Amino acid sequence: MRKTFLMALMVLAATAANAQSVGDLFSAKAMDYLKTVPYGVNRTSLYSADELYAGYDPSNEETFKTCYDTKVYKHFIETGKQAQTAEESLARAIHDHCIHVALDEFFKQHNSRLCLGIMGGHALLRTDPMYKKVVLLSKRLTEQGFIMLSGGGPGAMEATHLGAWMAGRTEKDVDAAIEILKVAPSFKDKGWLATSFEVMRRFPRQGDYVSLGIPTYLYGHEPSAPFATHIAKFFENSIREDLILTVAFGGIIYTPGSAGTMQEIFQDAVQNHYLSFGYASPMIFLGTDFWTKEMPVYPFLQDLIKLGKYKNLQLTLTDDFDVIANELVKFRDSDPNK
Repeated sequence: MRKTFLMALMVLAATAANAQSVGDLFSAKAMDYLKTVPYGVNRTSLYSADELYAGYDPSNEETFKTCYDTKVYKHFIETGKQAQTAEESLARAIHDHCIHVALDEFFKQHNSRLCLGIMGGHALLRTDPMYKKVVLLSKRLTEQGFIMLSGGGPGAMEATHLGAWMAGRTEKDVDAAIEILKVAPSFKDKGWLATSFEVMRRFPRQGDYVSLGIPTYLYGHEPSAPFATHIAKFFENSIREDLILTVAFGGIIYTPGSAGTMQEIFQDAVQNHYLSFGYASPMIFLGTDFWTKEMPVYPFLQDLIKLGKYKNLQLTLTDDFDVIANELVKFRDSDPNK
């Protein structure tokens, strides 16, 4: 089955890149090209932080410029965000297909119903009180058996994975970790990545807690959060965007964000409205003032439900971690196959 799907994917890749024929796809030139790209085309697993940042030395910031992830991102930019050749289109398509297969393997080992997404702004600073809130919430939910998921980048996404990484530790440890990170509040600051690795060194992961990050090379200027134990990094962002919302079968928590978070809210609402995967998952909004005043999405969704424009949405608006945990546990326990 995998070979059949891969062959179909190759044909689609050739078509998308305006190849003259399917035969062009299997030319010696195309096969040789697959051996020259700086990324593993035929992957068999998701990335780890060590693999993604292979060649990076936290004590020498200059090594970030030559690590695996940076090399791939530079190649991505040089060959076009939309691949300019059939060969490059093919290479990316095979890579992303293999990431999909590896993700399927991940969910054979972990119950997808326990997968929870936390969505929020990439610009959230490590010094912002909301950052620590997300860390503590993610830590608590991880300790309750959930698998935390995010878009795998900085800001609220990083906070999600830091919380999962710190599962099993004390809040005092969390405070100490955040103090280390505060040296570089933004991903644009020197030391952002180095302080992440310092936290991982000072506070090794406890037990078998895991989290899943799904970043993209389209936003490759934003470093991927190394706290995620499993990283599904894609070239094709449209696939990745839909996938983040799809695999969050246990529900999604929305923290304050901007345009990207807004997009995710309504994409998620569509999946729940149509029961695309057989049931609707909780949509939880963290930050009462933000979601009712600054970005009044919550009352808007409520109005649409009253008008019959949306069905099946399970909405919660709160600032209380207990409310969030109770809603998610209640939904989890409603699954007869949990």
